[in-house]
Amino acid sequence: MNNNKSQLFEGMGVALVTPFRKSGGIDFDSLENIACHCLAGGADYLVVAGTTGEAATLSREEQENAVRCVAAQAAGKARVVAGIGGNDTAGVLRTIEHTDFTGISGILSVAPYYNKPAQAGIIAHFKAIAAQSPVPLILYNIPGRTGINMTAETTLELAQEKNIAGIKEASGNLTQIMTIIAGRPDGFAVISGDDTITLPLIAAGGDGVISVAANAFPRQMATLVNEALAGHMQQARTAHYRLLPLFEAQMTDGNPAGIKAVLHLLGKAENVLRLPLVPVSSQTLERIKKILQPLIQ
Repeated sequence: MNNNKSQLFEGMGVALVTPFRKSGGIDFDSLENIACHCLAGGADYLVVAGTTGEAATLSREEQENAVRCVAAQAAGKARVVAGIGGNDTAGVLRTIEHTDFTGISGILSVAPYYNKPAQAGIIAHFKAIAAQSPVPLILYNIPGRTGINMTAETTLELAQEKNIAGIKEASGNLTQIMTIIAGRPDGFAVISGDDTITLPLIAAGGDGVISVAANAFPRQMATLVNEALAGHMQQARTAHYRLLPLFEAQMTDGNPAGIKAVLHLLGKAENVLRLPLVPVSSQTLERIKKILQPLIQ
């Protein structure tokens, strides 16, 4: 694509974890180190306070501090996307109004959960956010968490909005995603929200991924994405199948429990999550240990 809006979020984004200390607070030293690790590994942009960042358990002050921390590391190197979403439209608008957007290139906003709005309600919700936001908006469709699916028709209607730059699609429905790709206007990015389907999504015309695995293995994930975007599919397949066992294992006991276990084993963060999330089981941890061995050699 040659539209500047879509290029903002083309390539490899990283859904950053929020590392915690054993005492429960954010470990900003580890957050800085992971952000720098991702930047050195070729990340095009970093997403802070999303699902992988356990945003649901962060206070608004903690979210802002995490964004500021990452933005300081990413300045001049990559873009930063802040997670700002919710199921109360007015509340999301107030958050945007009181957010300092210095160093922030976009926001990622999840489809409204729990309320189970009709598609017309989803459209009205995101139009209101897009109108309020001073930076481009990435829609986030993840029906397994929200209880609702944004249909292709809904996404394509929203894609016409000037300030809506793309969608992170984590529905797992490739037919739906390909329908969006086929019907989108120029400049609307379609981004994988699932490491496992990044390769087929890019092969179908998608623009990249917001990756979980890239917290630990950014260079390998960047190779997968960049080779696929360049049409070098054999190289992309090699990278994909090397990482595939990790993609599967990191989701066995849920996200971000899996990737936090990986980062702990690599010495990059404590294996601490906030309730109601808990670390992976001992069986999953042993499986992850075995999978990591060939990746770190």
